Amino acid sequence: MSKLTDVPKRILIGRALRSDRLSETLLPKRIALPVFASDPLSSVAYAPGEVLLVLSIAGLSAYHFSPWIAVAVAVLLFTVVASYRQNVHAYPSGGGDYEVTGTNLGPKAGLTVASALLVDYVMTVAVSISSGIENLGSAIPFVVEHKVLCAVAVIVLLTLMNLRGVRESGKLFAVPTYVFVTGVFLMFAWGAFRGLVLGDTMRAPTADFEIKAEQQGLAGFALVFLLLRAFSSGCAALTGVEAISNGVPAFRRPKSRNAANTLAMMGLLAVTMFCGIITLAMSTKVRMAETPATDLLHKGVPVGPDYVQDPVISQVAEAVFGRNSFLFVVLAAATALVLFLAANTAYNGFPVLGSILAQDRYLPRQLHTRGDRLAFSNGIVLLAGAAALLVVVYGADTTRLIQLYIVGVFVSFTLSQIGMVRHWNRHLATERDAARRRHMIRSRAINTFGAFLTGLVLVVVLVTKFMHGAWVAVLGMCLFFVTMTAIRRHYDRVSEEIAAPEGPSDDVVRPSRVHSVVLVSKIHRPALRALAYAKLMRSDTLEALTVNVDPAESRALREEWEQRNIDVPLKVLDSPYREVTRPVIEYVKSLRKESPRDAVSVIIPEYVVGHWYEHLLHNQSALRLKGRLLFTPGVMVTSVPYQLASSEAAKLRARRRQEWNAPGAVRRGPAQDRAKEAKESKEPPAAKR
Repeated sequence: MSKLTDVPKRILIGRALRSDRLSETLLPKRIALPVFASDPLSSVAYAPGEVLLVLSIAGLSAYHFSPWIAVAVAVLLFTVVASYRQNVHAYPSGGGDYEVTGTNLGPKAGLTVASALLVDYVMTVAVSISSGIENLGSAIPFVVEHKVLCAVAVIVLLTLMNLRGVRESGKLFAVPTYVFVTGVFLMFAWGAFRGLVLGDTMRAPTADFEIKAEQQGLAGFALVFLLLRAFSSGCAALTGVEAISNGVPAFRRPKSRNAANTLAMMGLLAVTMFCGIITLAMSTKVRMAETPATDLLHKGVPVGPDYVQDPVISQVAEAVFGRNSFLFVVLAAATALVLFLAANTAYNGFPVLGSILAQDRYLPRQLHTRGDRLAFSNGIVLLAGAAALLVVVYGADTTRLIQLYIVGVFVSFTLSQIGMVRHWNRHLATERDAARRRHMIRSRAINTFGAFLTGLVLVVVLVTKFMHGAWVAVLGMCLFFVTMTAIRRHYDRVSEEIAAPEGPSDDVVRPSRVHSVVLVSKIHRPALRALAYAKLMRSDTLEALTVNVDPAESRALREEWEQRNIDVPLKVLDSPYREVTRPVIEYVKSLRKESPRDAVSVIIPEYVVGHWYEHLLHNQSALRLKGRLLFTPGVMVTSVPYQLASSEAAKLRARRRQEWNAPGAVRRGPAQDRAKEAKESKEPPAAKR
C-alpha cells in the first residue's frame, strides 16, 4: 500500500523536506505580494461589475453614482490598510485578527473572528475561481458550458500546487499576477492616450444597449438603500487584506516591516486599479444587468437567454485594445489566471489559521501538523473540499456567491480594530516615554477610525445583503463557532480525565498479578515467536488460547501441541456459532471479573507484509480483536510482528527511495545513519561530489 500511494504522491507534490529547511520556504516581498495579495488585486476584475449590476436595478440614471461609490471604497480600503499595518507590527506571530481579538477582547470574541475568517476563506476560493471561469468563458465557450466541472478541476489543481509548498506555489503565481497588474496599467495608459491625446471615442460592446429598470424613479430611502447595497458589493475589493497579517511568519526578516510594506503596496495597487476600471467603464459606456436576458435591451428588444454577459474588465479591454488584439488576449488570459490564483490568498490564510486554532485546541490537532513539503497539508485539503462543495451547490455562479461574501471579513475587520484600540489603551497606561506615547496615540487614532468605519460597513452589509444570501455566511459562522467550542470542550474534558493525579491511583498502582494470553490458530513460526516473547515477560500466569471454529483443526492443533511438548497450557474455547472475536472477548472479561486488580496481557502474532493486496488477506481477525479489546479496561494488547519475505522486498524498495522508516527509527534513522549524515554535512561540496 505504501508503494501504491507514495509514488503518485511524490510525483504530484515532490519529495519530502526536512523540518530544518523551513527557513528556505520564507518569502521575499516580490513573491509575498502575489501570494498574499492576489485576492484584493484580482477582485478589481469583478468588484466594479458588482457595483454596476446593483445600480442597474434603477436603470442607467443610477450609473453616475458609481464614481462616488468607487471613492468611498477607496477611502475604506486605505483606512483598513493603515489599520492593519498597526496589527502587523504589534502582533507579528501570524495569529492575525484571531490573536488580536482573543488577546484583547477575550476567547469568545477571538473565536467569533476565527469563525468569520474561516467562512470568508472558503468563500474567497469559491468566488475567485467562479469569477475566473466566467472570465475565461468569454473566450472559451466550453468553459461556460461546463463551469462547475471546470471550477472543481481548478480547485484540485490549486490544491496540488499548494501542497508542494508556499514558496513553490508563490513562484508559479507571481508571473500571472504581475502580468495582470501590468496589463491593467497598460490599459489605463493606452486608454488615457487614446481619449485625451488622439481624441478617439472608445465604446464598449454593450455601449448601444439600454437597461430596463426593475424599479423606476427611485428616490429617498429606496435610493439610499440601493446605493448602500452597491457600496457593499464594491467592498468585495477589500477581501484578503487581513491575509498578510495572518501570514507574517512566512516573510523573510525583518518580518513585520516586510509585511507592512507589502500591505501598503497592495493597498495602493488595488485602489488605483479599482477606481481606474470604474472610470474607464463609465467613459466607454459599459452596460451590465443582474438578469441580462430580460433587462438588457438592444434596439428595444431583450438580448435573450443566449446572450453571455462579459465582465466589466473584458468589455473595457475590448474598447481600449480592440477585440482579439494581442494585448486584449493577454489581459483576458492574465485576468482569468489571476482570479484562479486569487484563491491562493485563502490557501495560505486558512491552513495557518487552522493550525493556530488546532494548537489552541479549537480544531482537530491534525491541522497543526505540517506535511511533507512543510505546508499545513490537512488544512489545505479541508479548504479545498469545502470550497468545491460550495461551488457545486451554487453552480459556480459569481453573482449568487458574492451575496455570501465579505460578511465574515468585515466582522473580523471590526472586532480586530476594536481589539487594537484596547491594545493601545493597555500599553498607554504603563508607557512613560513621550515619543513612544505619541506613536501609540497616533496608532490608536488610526485603529479607532478603522473600527468605526468597518463597523458601519458591517451594518450596511448585513442590512443590504442578509436576505440576498448573506444569512448563509452568518449561519456558517455560527456552525463553525459551535463546532470549535464543542471541540475545545472535548479536549478540555479529555485533558482533565487523563491528568496525572496528585496522590496514588489505580493507574499508577502496580497490578497484583499479570495474566498473559497468547492467541494461536495453529503452530507456526509467528505463534512460536509470540510464545517465546510471552515467556520473556515472566507473567504470573501464561496460557495459549484458541477458538474451536473447526473441530478437526482444533483436535489436530491439540495433538501437535502435545507432541511438541510445548510447556504452555493450551485452552480451547468453544464457539457454536463459529465466531472468533466474541469468545475471546468474553474469556478475557471473565479473567478481569475474577480478579479486578489483576491485569490481562493479550499477545497477538501478526504478519508483516510488503504488498498492499496482502493486507486484505492477512491479520483481519487480529484487527477486529484489537478493536474490541481496546474498550476493555485493564487489558493490554501486544502485537508480535513476523516479517514475511515480501516485507523485505518492500523495505529494499523504500530504502532505494531513501524514505524507509523502520519501526523504532521513525523520523530519526539508525544511529550509524545519523552519524554518517552528520559527517557528510560537514564536508565541503567538492568533497561530496
